Amino acid sequence: MRCPFCSNEETQVKDSRSTEDGAAIRRRRYCPDCAGRFTTFERVQLRELMVIKKTGRRVPFDRDKLMRSVQIALRKRPVEPERIERMVSGIVRRLESLGESEIKSETVGKLIMEALKALDDVAYVRFASVYKNFREAKDFEELIGELASDEGESEAS
Repeated sequence: MRCPFCSNEETQVKDSRSTEDGAAIRRRRYCPDCAGRFTTFERVQLRELMVIKKTGRRVPFDRDKLMRSVQIALRKRPVEPERIERMVSGIVRRLESLGESEIKSETVGKLIMEALKALDDVAYVRFASVYKNFREAKDFEELIGELASDEGESEAS
């Protein structure tokens, strides 16, 4: 593993342990050249996923990009990092379990929207505003109206 500080290729693992959900291995590493310490995470990847963009362009699926998008939507919201990690891992598992090596970006977006709606309404609206390319206040009003009617239906059941 390359050192992020000095780019030395020979780093040493000082400690390894499973993450809380068991989906990854957390490794503490040490660089003998610059004495830098850093953490890496190892995850199982069932298959190589490609995302098909709206333009038809194919790009490799990037879990980190998914995590960044979710974190932006959840910025300054009272959601624990562990819940965010579990949500992202769940989305990745669902994508991998679809059995397809190529997935439309719309599918990824819908899974994120679904997960955010269950986790935090404000983050859901934030993500939807970018994902659905809102242009005016009316777009927000419609989405919030849908949220309110969904909550009203779930309270009635």
